[in-house]
Amino acid sequence: ILIPGGFGHRGIEGKLEAIRFARERHIPFFGICLGMQCAVIEFARNVCGLKGAHSTEFDAKTAHPVISLLEEQQGVKAMGGTMRLGASRCRVEKATHAFRAYQRDEVDERHRHRYEVNNAYRSRLEQAGLVVSGSYQPPASLLECRAGGGDLVEIIELKDHPWFVAGQFHPEFRSRPLEPHPLFREFVKASLQEQ
Repeated sequence: ILIPGGFGHRGIEGKLEAIRFARERHIPFFGICLGMQCAVIEFARNVCGLKGAHSTEFDAKTAHPVISLLEEQQGVKAMGGTMRLGASRCRVEKATHAFRAYQRDEVDERHRHRYEVNNAYRSRLEQAGLVVSGSYQPPASLLECRAGGGDLVEIIELKDHPWFVAGQFHPEFRSRPLEPHPLFREFVKASLQEQ
């Protein structure tokens, strides 16, 4: 099951149910951008017990904003050209699906988004079993203005699952017909092994 990037609230609850299905039944899952955000929302609701957890993109008054607007964009009203765009360096944790796919501990990935995992919930998510297998450390000037502090979550996964991986970035921007992105390659490989 692949949940791609996108914008807007349409179909979100269905995406969350598809993710839950993949998580509970150990079906290979790959989330891209919004797909990763939905995976975090689903995990927060159904594993962490955070009733009503959501993204502030879809519910500005959610009791548990596990996904929220990039902190540096909180006051931005005109949305044109304000997304996090372009390549960013991602640190990949060893002994993870992501590391086995990349075979490197640092990669550059391209972004196009406004929302991210809210670091205020990060330790609670990790304590419940969500693995942050990739992260990005913003420049010091940006870190100083971030209330949650710390690195941005770039890749999440589940340890005891054949392939449950999701990234905040867009791997399709770097994938080619004869040179697939490592995460696509490993997702397809895991899917074939499930046959």
